[in-house]
Amino acid sequence: MTDSTGETVLTVGSLLVAAAVAAVVGYFVFVAFPGDLAELLGVLLTLGVVALALKLAGNLLRSRFADYTVAEVAVEGPITRDGGSGGLPTSPTTPGADQVVDQIERADEDPNAEALLVKLNTPGGQIVPSEDIRLAAERFDGPTVGYATDTCASGGYAIAVGCDELWAREGSVVGSIGVIGSRPNVHELADRLGVSYEQFTAGEYKDAGLPLKEVTPDERAYLQGIVDDYYDQFVAQVAEGREMDEVAVRETEARVFLGTEAYDRGLVDGLGDREAVLDRVEELTGTEAVVEEFTPQRGLMTRLRTGAAATAYAFGSGVASAFGGDGAPEGIDVRFRR
Repeated sequence: MTDSTGETVLTVGSLLVAAAVAAVVGYFVFVAFPGDLAELLGVLLTLGVVALALKLAGNLLRSRFADYTVAEVAVEGPITRDGGSGGLPTSPTTPGADQVVDQIERADEDPNAEALLVKLNTPGGQIVPSEDIRLAAERFDGPTVGYATDTCASGGYAIAVGCDELWAREGSVVGSIGVIGSRPNVHELADRLGVSYEQFTAGEYKDAGLPLKEVTPDERAYLQGIVDDYYDQFVAQVAEGREMDEVAVRETEARVFLGTEAYDRGLVDGLGDREAVLDRVEELTGTEAVVEEFTPQRGLMTRLRTGAAATAYAFGSGVASAFGGDGAPEGIDVRFRR
């Protein structure tokens, strides 16, 4: 009997034993003792216990007999806290930053995952969610390699600098080391429609950036100062993570570069396709790179919400919030993003 056949037999046998034990325990606890009136509920609860036992046993066995050595986590689409894009309808499969962080942390706790591969195809997004993913990648205990496919820009590049190495394709779009703050201004339209703005605030800059009022020079300087502070933080992170001089980082002027020029500028460590990246991972770990994709864990309610979102997305549902300020400090209706 081969090792693979033996593991399969052991896995099936263990699952059957777990199911049998759970069924017996469930029967005595939920059916035999409560009496006739509880039998129906007892059967349902027994089935629930069996399902839970199978799931726990399956997870344990998968971990015990797993043959992967590399955990892969994907960051794709706009980076937001919850997987949306500031009110714009997006693919419901796009994970939020918290889910991506959870995937990286699960990979870090998995004894089989000797290395982490972060697949990056994102134009960027909200600042703090991007920062959370970067920090999670930095904390991973083992080699961490970022791999840019189509686009690794702005917040995506911020995540990349948390990896030990960043690889890209020759035609990948890389960079955009900058920050943008945006706000709609509809005060002139409101004036034409006869809509007046009146708001009661405490603190001079509490309503700075609201779209129904014209921004004053002082407010503009205040908001620009926030953008500049975010930019200084971004430059410092890139300089530290990429071991570059801050002057060289600023000289990119938030431009994007194709992979070849990004490599020449020191923004990426290597160029190649996925196989080349896996070869590099093998060099770093000294073992064969067998990849397991880590995906978001979703409970029943989350699956139901995802299904509803998918239906709405398929029919083009969703309207952008014209006055949204996602990611901005409270009281400031300006969207800051990388």
